[in-house]
Parts: sequence; structure tokens; C-alpha cells
Amino acid sequence: MAVNPGLAHLSDTLFTTAIATYTLAMGAYTAEYAFGRRGHIAATTTMAMARERILVGAGAPLPTEEWPPLPTPAAALPRTTHRTSAERVGRIAVAITILGVLLHAASIAIRGSAVDEVPWSNMYQFSAVVGLIAVLAFLTLLARMPQIRYLGGLILLPVILLMFLAGTVLYANAEQAVPALQSYWLAIHVTAAASSEGILLTSSVLTMLYLLRRRYDIRAAAAGQPSRYPTALAARLPAPDTLDKVAYRAAVFAFPIYTFGVIAGAIWAEAAWGRYWGWDPKETWAFIAWVIYAAYLHARATAGWKHRAAAWINLTGFAAMTFNFFIVNIVISGLHSYAGLN
Repeated sequence: MAVNPGLAHLSDTLFTTAIATYTLAMGAYTAEYAFGRRGHIAATTTMAMARERILVGAGAPLPTEEWPPLPTPAAALPRTTHRTSAERVGRIAVAITILGVLLHAASIAIRGSAVDEVPWSNMYQFSAVVGLIAVLAFLTLLARMPQIRYLGGLILLPVILLMFLAGTVLYANAEQAVPALQSYWLAIHVTAAASSEGILLTSSVLTMLYLLRRRYDIRAAAAGQPSRYPTALAARLPAPDTLDKVAYRAAVFAFPIYTFGVIAGAIWAEAAWGRYWGWDPKETWAFIAWVIYAAYLHARATAGWKHRAAAWINLTGFAAMTFNFFIVNIVISGLHSYAGLN
């Protein structure tokens, strides 16, 4: 079946519109992040400083790893018109994000209609799916933990950058997949891989925010060590334990999906090439990333490997996955050389 150029053009237009919509939403989230929790931060910072003075006066050691939740009831926080306006902006940001998701999903679906197959056979299309799943993962976490809403701008930033790269450097014209990829395993294997990587993208961003907030708290507890940029930005982030918990939950959900994607790829390899595993560069780095994430989940369940050490393992796993996507696909040749770059 020939490619439908009209649908392909519509898909590209919707993709660009989705980027613009996410950018608008990111601006709204940033406004809530900057202004919406001023009263809360002032209250918690004051209480934290008072607590540290009490600890130091009593000769107690300064906490360096975990911070217990501060007893700040919602009724004690100042309710100002400024904060109410920011919260309203935050709700608008969520609505704009949902609109962006609809445009994004429509772009992918129409691209599939244009080529009459699942539209993730090259790096451009794969990146589009990863970005969509990352935003959906954030919205899912937001439904369970509304207090992380104002972090939406920090989640959308890497998604927008990925989509921008997809629409420029990684862009590929709408074409049907090469014969080697014309298999129902494409939908199974690549869907699992893209879905898990999108969720792990969200997890990695939350992990970086956790490390930033943890560093801010440690410096705030140390007398005479004021936080500088960018650590000072962490003052408005949620508690470290909250960020760590959300990042971990996202990784726990994504890991079985990623495992299934690796297994499905091995089955497809046996059907296509007559062997389940051949240590092709793509296969090797996929396995390396899997081992690192398995170590991360194991570390979280092992005493002494929680918090900062485990967080760095999580980021290492995502770095391996990113290397596999960009460097292995573009620079290193192998049986999986299907980047599809123009």
C-alpha cells in the first residue's frame, strides 16, 4: 500500500502542535512552581531552621540521609490570593497537558494510518512514542499524588527536547518499514521497549530532582553553607522521600515491561535470524541496561543501598538506555541498524 502524503503531513503538523502545547503547559507549571508554594516553603524552611538550632544546641548530630516529615498542617499555611491564582494556573497546566497528549496521540495514530502499519519502525517514530508514554506516566502519577503537580514543567522539559530532536535531527519521511521489520513482533517488541523507556524517563527525572533536593537539605542543615544555584532551586521541591518513592514506583512498574520487551526481541530474533541471542550491539546494551535496572531494584530492597547510592544506579541504567538509543543506533552498525534517518 502506498503512503498517504496528506495524512503524513497532518501527522507532522499535529506533532509540531503537540510540542507547542507541551511548551505552553511547561510555562504554566513553571509559574506554579515559582509562585504557588511561597507560603508553604517559608513555613517549612522556618521550621527546619528552628529544628536544626535545637539539634545543634542539644549536641545531636545533623541528619545527612533522611528528613522526617515536618509537622506542618495545611490549616497553618497562609492562604493568599497569590497562591490561589498559582494553583489555578497549575490546574490549567494539567488541562493543557491533556490537550497536548491528545494531539500527540493523534499524530502517532495518523502516522500509522498514513503508512498502514504500526508507526514506530525508526528513531523518529520511536521517540514520539517514548515522549507520549513519559507524559502519560506523569499524569498517572499525578492522579495518585496531586502534590507533585507543579513538577510538570521539569518532567515536560526532557520530553520537549526529545520531541524537538525527533522532529529535526531524527526526522524520517513517512515510509513503510523495511521488509525485515514487517512482522507482528514489531508491534509487540517495540511497544514494550518504548513504553518502558518512556516511564523510565519520568523515573530518571524524578531521581535527579531527589538528589538535588537531598543536597539542598544537607547544605541547609550545615551552618554557614548557603545553597547556590542550581541547588537553591530545590527549596520548592517535595520532600526527598516523596521524590525517591515516586521514582522507585515508576521504575518498578516499567521494569517488567522492559523485561518482556527484551524477551519478545529474543523470540523475534529467533524467528528472523535463527538464533535467540547473538550479542549484537543493540542486544548487548539492552541487556546491560536490564542488568543495571535489576541491580537498582535489588539495591532498593537491600539495607545500605537505599537513597543516594540506589538513585545513582537508577540514573546509570537510564544513561545506558540513552546510549543504546542514540549512539548504538546512529554510530555503531549492526543487525538493528534501522534508524531511518533522512
